[in-house]
Amino acid sequence: MAAAGAGIRWRAFARPARRLRPGDRVDFAADLHATVAEKGEGGELTLAFDLSEADLAAALQRHGAMPLPPYIGRERGGDPRDRRDYQTIFAARDGAVAAPTAGLHFTPHLLRALDGCGIARTAVTLHVGAGTFLPVTADDPRRHRLHAEVGEIGAAAAEAINAARDQGGRVVAVGSTALRLLETAADAHGRVTPFTGETDIFILPGYRFRAVDRLLTNFHLPRSTLFMLVCAFAGTDRMQQAYAHAIEHGYRFYSYGDACLLTRARA
Repeated sequence: MAAAGAGIRWRAFARPARRLRPGDRVDFAADLHATVAEKGEGGELTLAFDLSEADLAAALQRHGAMPLPPYIGRERGGDPRDRRDYQTIFAARDGAVAAPTAGLHFTPHLLRALDGCGIARTAVTLHVGAGTFLPVTADDPRRHRLHAEVGEIGAAAAEAINAARDQGGRVVAVGSTALRLLETAADAHGRVTPFTGETDIFILPGYRFRAVDRLLTNFHLPRSTLFMLVCAFAGTDRMQQAYAHAIEHGYRFYSYGDACLLTRARA
């Protein structure tokens, strides 16, 4: 999202995007419309709204539905329960276009159980971006362009993570989004520094992890950047075996699906 004079601009997906051209007006409601400012190659648009940020946020609350991945079928307008269900217990700031799904497994009861076991935790922020919905279509994955996402690691969080490692503990990332942010902010020795900015880190097999020892993550779509990430983290052979087991036993994939706890493969 970016300021644009008196209004603001948002990047958005459209279907079918081929019917829209720069300069076209899109009417969402009587008090909510936008002009197509730019058109991308993957069905994404830049929409210019003649509204202030506060007025646009209020209009979206009135007329919008919770954005869900395309594989979750909903009637037009969505289900009101999605505003509660498709949200993690850790959510604190607006900005993500999708929930970091590993966090959906956590409840107040589970957090109290972790506290009772003496497992410390700290929070980081990475606003999941539109790239999470885009499949890898290039024959060579290294040619795939990953959209940048905005993240933040505060000084207290960085200190807590480094202290855990100094005391012989293991750093467990809840979700690939947290892992990507930690790896972005880590130096060559695995020390995490405070960070605020964008990351477009694309983790493929062969990547040397520095900050994260274990990863809690859902089962992901094939041919996705996230499946490539878990293969890089735990090993391609191990992940192919795990996915074969999951398919054979009817595990649920994707946002509301099952999760796995992965240990980093030895280099």
